[in-house]
Amino acid sequence: MFRILILILTIFSLSSCSSPEGTWGWYVIDPTTKAGWTNIKFLIGGFYSTILLSIIAAFLSIFIGLIVALPAMSDNKLLKLFNRIYVEFIRSIPLLPMLFWVFYGLPVILKSMGINANIDAFWGAIITLAISDSAFTAEIYRAGIQSISKGQTEAAKTIGLNYYQTMRYVIMPQALRRILPPLANQFIYIVKMSAFASVIGMQELTRRANEIVVTEYRPLEIYTLLIFEYLILVLLISFGVRYLEKKLGSNESANN
Repeated sequence: MFRILILILTIFSLSSCSSPEGTWGWYVIDPTTKAGWTNIKFLIGGFYSTILLSIIAAFLSIFIGLIVALPAMSDNKLLKLFNRIYVEFIRSIPLLPMLFWVFYGLPVILKSMGINANIDAFWGAIITLAISDSAFTAEIYRAGIQSISKGQTEAAKTIGLNYYQTMRYVIMPQALRRILPPLANQFIYIVKMSAFASVIGMQELTRRANEIVVTEYRPLEIYTLLIFEYLILVLLISFGVRYLEKKLGSNESANN
């Protein structure tokens, strides 16, 4: 939290600076002026959309990733093939083209199937981020589950647990502790990649910054504040994850 306060103070100190040559214009985000404070409030207003978008996309990614990861644990070759095809195919598609495809192309495909579904910018971004991230999440699940000793599974079978019970009560509780840090990194990735939603009109942090840049013609100052906004958001997420790690006992190095 101390570092966050330092960052905020730095922003405020920069807002009062201006160069003699007129190349700086920190007045556009000066909280002591009405116009500057209005711009700051407009920028901060994008936090809600960015956070909501990221949380929903992250939950969907975790759910889809688990469904995709489980076939990789199966002895069925077709299920394993499905896992590999999905993961390799989704990971190879850049996020921006996928976003355009979902937002502009998916409604056309659905309409050709007799389904009239309009995908707005909010849900278009959520669908894209969830699908794009699910391939990486699936690999995190797979690695976490496979890191659990096979003896755990064999012991569960000896006491009469079926596959579902073994995964729920034995494997997953241990695997979740190990995959929490990489899952947190993926959530941070989603938060940062949510900036791409600005290109389809989503009113999140980056879109709002772009709109102010167009009206104020001060890209340096506006985008500097935007960077600090994302930095503060990511730091808060990191602090929350570390706290959760300690509560779940996933920080094994600290316990040893």
